[in-house]
Formats: sequence, structure tokens, C-alpha cells
Amino acid sequence: MNKCRGCGAWLQVSNPEKEGYAKLLENRFCERCFRIKNYNEYKTLEKDGEDFFTIVKEIGNKENLVVLVVDLFQIPKEFKELLEILSNPILLVLTKRDLLPVSLYEERLKDYFADLSSNIVDTIIISSSKNYHFDELLTGIRNYQVGKDVYVIGYTNAGKSSMINKILEDYTEELADITVSMLPSTTIQKIEIKIDDTLTLIDTPGLLEKNSYIHYLSGDELKRVMPKKMINPISYQVKEKQSIFVDKYVRIDCEKENNFIFYFSNNLSITRVWKEVELLKQLEKKRIMVSAKEDVVIKGLGFFKVMKDDILDIYVIPGVDVYTRKSLI
Repeated sequence: MNKCRGCGAWLQVSNPEKEGYAKLLENRFCERCFRIKNYNEYKTLEKDGEDFFTIVKEIGNKENLVVLVVDLFQIPKEFKELLEILSNPILLVLTKRDLLPVSLYEERLKDYFADLSSNIVDTIIISSSKNYHFDELLTGIRNYQVGKDVYVIGYTNAGKSSMINKILEDYTEELADITVSMLPSTTIQKIEIKIDDTLTLIDTPGLLEKNSYIHYLSGDELKRVMPKKMINPISYQVKEKQSIFVDKYVRIDCEKENNFIFYFSNNLSITRVWKEVELLKQLEKKRIMVSAKEDVVIKGLGFFKVMKDDILDIYVIPGVDVYTRKSLI
């Protein structure tokens, strides 16, 4: 039986509704990956996040190097929980550097993740779209690998598959076949990618973040909210009786005058209005206490920095998580 080269699912011809369906068992790709690659059509597959944590726990029982891929724009809230599961040496790879302001020092980004785990052997910042720091990445993998198998793990849309495809393109004669999509559950099963006789990368399914906008938006909406180029930060001084709207997705009401800096896709409109406007109050209200110069994260959508202590009423799609963290920028 063959595996799909794009997502790793075992190919089958009996059920079009199940993962791995293909018209022929000899095909390189399942029908789902074929349609993503050629028509940008995405078919959702319901997967349980616990399935993916089971894979991570199995990896954590081995001694192999783990390349842990983290999207700098969407740093997962459960990141520390993931680190606690892994006893392996970890090469931390921070992706999508090109989305953040050029003025942001990379050493500051690395310091943000310092001391999270004694298992982190090194931190490398990359951009797959810019082919940035890939020589450093491959050198780091070879320096720290234990045995030829190296596991690549990360949360949905962190850029794992794009990174592996870029390694294949830059350093091998193999086709960059792994399916890339902004939507969850693109990689279904583990995929072994032989780089050479001494190194095999094992791509794993993306870990699913719960309570994220990613799981509530259509494919067309995700194209708008997921940034593809450097974000232009937007600053607003907000008065006591004003609100901020992040497009149609978020409403923010302040207790007092404050200053915010917003980091969302450039495709989203950010507007300031008077509180009397009832728009978006049908969404779920979350009351958040935030300290000066903390970030408020709207999971799966973006974040904003608050310059003064405040109490915020934030309206989001029901089920989406909103939380504070130490400021990234």
C-alpha cells in the first residue's frame, strides 16, 4: 500500500469521505492533496488534537533530535505544555520572520524563548518564503542530530511543510511534494523525507490549537486574516468612551484612555468608534485585565500591545480564546 506524498495518509480507493482517498492506488497524491495543490480547494478532515499529542509523546520517548517549529506571529499558548512532554534535544526553529517589523532585533526574539526548557540546544530564525537562514538551519540539524532520523513537529500552520519543502529544493534533487495549506490537518500521518544517507526528516501532523479563529473561518476568510507579507503595525490612542473594531471579527472596549499597537494582517481594517455603536456586541464578551506593555492575543487572528494597565471588554467569536502574555515586540 502506498502513502500520499503530500499528507502522508495511506491511499485507499473505497471511501471518498475518508482520509487518503485516491482514484488509483498508484497515484502520488490523494484526491484531497491533488485538489489543494491544483485548485486551492480544501476539504476539512475532523481530527482530534489528542491524536497528535499521542504522536508527540511517542517521539518524547526516543533520543532523536526534534526540530520544533514555532510561528512567530502565532506563538501557541500551549507551547510550554508541549516542551514538558519532550525529553529529546530540541532545535527550536522560529518561522515567518518576514511578517514582523525589520527593526525588531533577532536576539530579542531568541531571548523571548530563552530558559523555557533545558532541552533546547539552539534557536534558529528562518523565513521559508525568503529562503532565510537555511544554511544555518541544515548545519544546526546535522550538528545536533542523534541518529539519522530527525522529527519535525509544530502546531498547525507553523510552517513545517514549507520549511521541509525548501530544504528539499535547496539541498536535494527530490521534488518538494509535501502539501502546504493555511488550513488545519493538512499533514495527516508521519512522512519520512530522506535528505541523504545520513539524514531523514520525519514530518508529523500539525498539532491542533484549541479555541482558535483558524477553526471557525472559511478558506476565503483565512486568506484575509493570515498575513502573507510584513505587517504594518497600527497605533491608536483610545479615549474612555471609544471602541476599536478589528474588521468584523473583534470589538475592544476600554475602561480608560490608552494607547494600543495592533499586529494583524494588513488585509483587516482597524477602526475606532464611539462605544454607543452596538456593532459586534452579539459576539462573546471576555473581560481581560492587562498590565502595561503586555500583549493581548486573539488566538488565531493576531495580537495588540497595551501601553497602560487596563480592563478590556473584548468581543470575539464564541469559543475563541483571548489571553495576555509578555510583550513580544
